[in-house]
Amino acid sequence: MKPYQHPTVDQITLTGLLHALSDPVRLNFVQCLATRMCEQPCGAIPTPVAKSTMSHHLRVLREAGVVRIRTEGTQSLTSLRLTEIEAKFPGVLGAVLKAADAEKPLEEHS
Repeated sequence: MKPYQHPTVDQITLTGLLHALSDPVRLNFVQCLATRMCEQPCGAIPTPVAKSTMSHHLRVLREAGVVRIRTEGTQSLTSLRLTEIEAKFPGVLGAVLKAADAEKPLEEHS
């Protein structure tokens, strides 16, 4: 399987980051990755969309520099680029995730 292309830290933009996080499905996926704090295989995080639609969302997140996807055998493993994002935009991702968590109904809070 061909390796995925990822932007360098210098290529990650604030507008690209915020755009990637502006969709509820992508934001929820990133929240789940942040909670689990480790690589997740494709399909490990439940989503309310079709597999093809989720592939699109993952591409947007990868191209924005939010996630890193690597292949191991036939599996794709996704991880959050938290350290890199935090170095370039200190506090931004944490603030977005905290605000998103505060918007969830009480029964959904972790």
